Amino acid sequence: MRIADDTVDWVSLGVVEGLGPSTFRKLLAGVGSPRQILGAHRLHLIQHCPGAIADRILAEPCQEKIGAALKWLSEDGHSLVTLADDCYPPALLQCPDPPPMLYVAGNAAILGVASLAIIGSRNATPQGFANARNFASAIATSGLAIVSGMALGIDTAAHQGAIAGGGSTVAVLGCGADIAYPRANAKLASEIAGHGAVVSEFALGTPPLASNFPRRNRIISGLSRGCLVVEAAMASGSLITAGYALEQGREVFAIPGSIHSPLSRGCHALIKQGAKLVETAQDVLDELHFQVNISKPHILNSESGLIQYIGYDPCDVEMLKKRSGLTVGEVSAMLLALELEGRVGCLPGGLYQRLG
Repeated sequence: MRIADDTVDWVSLGVVEGLGPSTFRKLLAGVGSPRQILGAHRLHLIQHCPGAIADRILAEPCQEKIGAALKWLSEDGHSLVTLADDCYPPALLQCPDPPPMLYVAGNAAILGVASLAIIGSRNATPQGFANARNFASAIATSGLAIVSGMALGIDTAAHQGAIAGGGSTVAVLGCGADIAYPRANAKLASEIAGHGAVVSEFALGTPPLASNFPRRNRIISGLSRGCLVVEAAMASGSLITAGYALEQGREVFAIPGSIHSPLSRGCHALIKQGAKLVETAQDVLDELHFQVNISKPHILNSESGLIQYIGYDPCDVEMLKKRSGLTVGEVSAMLLALELEGRVGCLPGGLYQRLG
């Protein structure tokens, strides 16, 4: 893959130790392009950044890191998206602290499509994992991309659900885009790149330090139209992401749970503070006023298409007709098949509920 002429300059600035996104943007605004920054006089640089940062910018760059980054970027499916590019995600431009550049493995164009963040606990309960997977599958099928952080637990379920639903998904990392973290999700990272993108603002080779994750969380929410918290304890990093979402003017959603579960308390706290309580994927789509982009033949391939629209709370045939776009007869036939399979239960009053 051909490397753009100015890529070396962007990469060179990206490996400068201590140069954060805010100072990086100040330099771009006050000095000019990366090439102009690298060639500027120290007196000019220190008007826009601390002296120590100016000295590091003007010092001999680390050719080993730059060379490794250029090699990675030359491989198929790898790219660098910068603030100077027309394809920079518009949603991030609206945020107070947009990353100057993003390393991308996969399809960079996915970063510009409408999306929903789905996040939650690394120590998810089986029900929480199932909720995240099912919500992600149904929402991805509707046409929204699913954004998450590729952590174990809820994040993993969200990415898997999006892929299972035939949609797109984006993983935002707290380390270099060349590092699969956690290692258990190395295979998932490859699948995500094939169905969307793995992205990071950090220089390649950056380890997954704890201080990196709050920074990456603002990108998860910033890329998205809304943020759905599935399970979260009161001290969960998911609440940090939800906080960023509110600051960025995004919708925040939360799935309620048992009052006895510590992993429900974060969600309940968000709901008390004004987050939208949701019980089905359709609740999210309705709140975002998102027009479902799904063809009837796709749903009719199997009853599994319909079950995406059945929550764990009772619903009737008319509600399922509205959510799925099917006729009453089609919904009834599929419900019967799902009931015989033991996947749906029939309740008094013509109501149905997902089982298991």
